[in-house]
Amino acid sequence: MMPVCISRIATATPPHDVHAGFLDYASSMLLDQRKRALLNHMAKRSGIDHRYSFVKAERNNTQGTFNGEAFYHEGSFPATAKRMEIFETFSPQLLHSALDRLALNEEERQSIRHVIVTCCTGLFAPGLDFAAIDYLQLDPGTDRTMVGFMGCYAAINGLKLARHIVRSEPTASVLMINLELCSLHFQKTQELEKILAFLLFGDGCAVSLIRASDQGFALDNFRAYTIPEARDLIRWRVGDSGFDMDLSGKVPGEIRKTLSLKVDEINPEKNIDLWAVHPGGRSILDAVESSMELAPDTLAASRSILRRFGNMSSATVMFVLEELMRTAQSGQRGCAMSFGPGLTAETMNFHVL
Repeated sequence: MMPVCISRIATATPPHDVHAGFLDYASSMLLDQRKRALLNHMAKRSGIDHRYSFVKAERNNTQGTFNGEAFYHEGSFPATAKRMEIFETFSPQLLHSALDRLALNEEERQSIRHVIVTCCTGLFAPGLDFAAIDYLQLDPGTDRTMVGFMGCYAAINGLKLARHIVRSEPTASVLMINLELCSLHFQKTQELEKILAFLLFGDGCAVSLIRASDQGFALDNFRAYTIPEARDLIRWRVGDSGFDMDLSGKVPGEIRKTLSLKVDEINPEKNIDLWAVHPGGRSILDAVESSMELAPDTLAASRSILRRFGNMSSATVMFVLEELMRTAQSGQRGCAMSFGPGLTAETMNFHVL
């Protein structure tokens, strides 16, 4: 049979660029002037210029509101239920935008037998799987799978599952949806490390068509690397006021240390041309670059996505793959890599047809 390929990727973001507004608001929250100065210093070094959200980053100084609808109102941040209400309202809109850009023809729509959704920032049912089936007018009996709450590396697991599906049913196509509204989980806190974590994240959606094909990125193999002694460095839990993120500053060092020992496993023949590394932050990319002994421009696509969109959790690595797909040449070999709770690095090797 033909290899299982990512045939096409399309992406979309919400309408509001909120990076500068979020930084302004987060800085104003901090009572400690030294923390405020350090926050602004770290923001300048973050490698991020833009992040997008459905929540407008506009401050009304007379009322102390963060946006026109007072979603992040000083002294009264929204409960989890309100955040999920906003997710259920806006996530289908973002999904529709991405699906429009994927521009499936009738034959492609009819070939879709399975929809996979990855998400860790919002929950409702019937959910985004049904929203996609209805919007594309797919067969109501289309199979559906939710890859939930796995964090930033979920898209790699989604691709792994899609490969298994197509290999077992070669005439079937899989539609994968990676959608995150990270900005809905901003928290009121005086902990600088938490605020720095919040300022990495933006919102985005990627949709992909995976099928047996002679064109695209052929999915070769997958492997996970876990660091059990670092398991608590990334934690993501449901709280009363949104989802609570713990992201330790020790993560880049642990990634650097682990990948340095795995170079010969990940790139045994030293023939990888394309690197789609999840831009979890500038320090994460620096850690991968140094540990894998990569040339300075090797992670240009990842750094570009970080600069233009921030970290969009599970959707981000697909944004990087879409960027690489625009200029990739037949015969090139690639490696995609994402990091998340565990502490885990999920990797995927591929080649360009």
